[in-house]
Amino acid sequence: MTSSRILGRRSFGRTAGAVAALALSLTACQEANDRLLGVTDPDIIFPGDLERADGAVALANGTIGTFRTITGGGESTWMFGGLLADEWSTSSTFIQNDETDQRQIQLINSSVTGMLRNLYRTRTRAYEAIESIKKFSPSSRALMAEMYLARGFAEMQLALDFCNGIPIPNNPLANPPENGDQKSTAQVFALAAASLDTGLTFANGTDAQSVLMNRSIRVVRARVALALGDFATAGTLVTGVPTNFSYVHTFSLTTSSNTLWGQGLSARRYSVGDSVEGNARNIRVTNAIPFASARDPRLPVTIPTSGSINGQDGQTYARTTGMWGQLTAVDVVNGVDARMIEAEVALRNNNPTQFLAIHNTLRNAPPKLGEIQPAAMAALTDPGTEAGRVNAHFREKAFWTFSRGQRLGDMRRLIRQYGRTEATVFPQGVHYKGGNYGGDVNLPVTQPEENNPNFKGCTDRNP
Repeated sequence: MTSSRILGRRSFGRTAGAVAALALSLTACQEANDRLLGVTDPDIIFPGDLERADGAVALANGTIGTFRTITGGGESTWMFGGLLADEWSTSSTFIQNDETDQRQIQLINSSVTGMLRNLYRTRTRAYEAIESIKKFSPSSRALMAEMYLARGFAEMQLALDFCNGIPIPNNPLANPPENGDQKSTAQVFALAAASLDTGLTFANGTDAQSVLMNRSIRVVRARVALALGDFATAGTLVTGVPTNFSYVHTFSLTTSSNTLWGQGLSARRYSVGDSVEGNARNIRVTNAIPFASARDPRLPVTIPTSGSINGQDGQTYARTTGMWGQLTAVDVVNGVDARMIEAEVALRNNNPTQFLAIHNTLRNAPPKLGEIQPAAMAALTDPGTEAGRVNAHFREKAFWTFSRGQRLGDMRRLIRQYGRTEATVFPQGVHYKGGNYGGDVNLPVTQPEENNPNFKGCTDRNP
C-alpha cells in the first residue's frame, strides 16, 4: 500500500511536470504563430483607413482601376460599340455578341448590362475619390483633375454609346440614394462638359502630371464639344496640344490584361470588321469600312483562307490584328485625337487646304499605334466636294482611332450633324450568321434598370 502510494505520487509528479512543460511549449508556439500570422494585409483597406490622405489616394487608385474597365481593360462599350458599328464582327459563341453585331440588341443583353454598370461605377467612384481628396489631400491637384477626367470620360462614353433617356443621378453619393432621372444624350454630354471643365481648374500646374491632365481633359472636353455641335470651342480647346502626347491605361499580369488583345487576337471572339463577310468572303456589307481588306498600314490584319484560324465559335475564319499584345498600353486619349478634331473643324469652316494639311502631316509621319509603327502613307488628294471630304475624314479617323470607343459616336454624328441616314451609314444587308442587319444605332439601357421607378425605357433609339 505504502509503496503503491509512493509510486503513485511519483507517477503523478512526472505527469504534472510534463503537462506544465507541454503547456509552456504550446504557449510559446502560439505566441510565435501570432507573430507570424498577425501581420497587416496590405490588400485589405478598412473604412477607417480611408479617413486620411493615403486613404484618399487609395480611393483614387481604385477609381483608375474601374476607369480601366471601361476602356481597354474590360469587355467594354469600346468593343461592343465597335461591334454595333463596323470595327468588329462577331466570331463568338455568345448570343449577346451576335445580336449586337446584327444590330438587334435585346433588353436582356447581360453583356451590355455589365458595361453600363461599369460606366456608372466609374462615375460613382470618381465622386467618392473627389470628396476624399478635397477633405484629406487638397494639395493633390493633379490627382483631383484625373478623377474629374475619369468622371467626365464615363459620362461622355455613356452619351456616345447609349440611347436617349439614360437614367443617371445628379449626385450618386446622395443619402438616401437617388433614383436617377432619365436624361437625353445631350444632357449627359452637358454633365460630362461640366465635370471636365471643373477638372481643368485643377490641372493648372507646371509639373508633368498636371500638364498631362490638362492636355487630356482638353481633348476629351473637345470631343464633347464636337458631340454637341460646338465646333468653335472644340477647335480652341485642342490648340497647342502636341501630337506625340498620350494618356494611357496600362496592364500587368497581376492586375488585368489588354482586353482588346484578349477578346480579339487571343480568344478570337471578335474578328476585325470588313465590307465582305462569310468564310467564302462573298457576303457584301453595305456601308462598312473594309478595315480588314484595306491593307492599311495603321491596321495590319491576318485574313485566313481556311479554318486554321477559327474564331471562338469554331466556325468563323477570324480576322486578327497584332496591334495589341497582352500587356500593350492603350491610349485613352492622345494627340492624334486632337489633330482629328482640328481637321474636322477645318472641314466645317470650309477650309480644305488646312483640312488636307492636317491629315497629310499625320500620314507622312505616322505615330505608333499600339504595337504597330505604320509606314508613311501617300498624301490624300482633295475629293473636291464637301461630301467627299466628310467621307475621307471619317474614314481616316476610323483607322487612326480603331477600337478606341469613337467609331459608334462618329457614325451617330454623321446622321445627327451631317444629314446622313441610318441606311447610308450603318451596316446593311444579309448578316453572315443569318437574317438581315437590324436598325439599332445605339446600345439600349437594359432591363435591370427597370427596377428604377424613374426609368420608363429608352426615350427613343434615335442617333
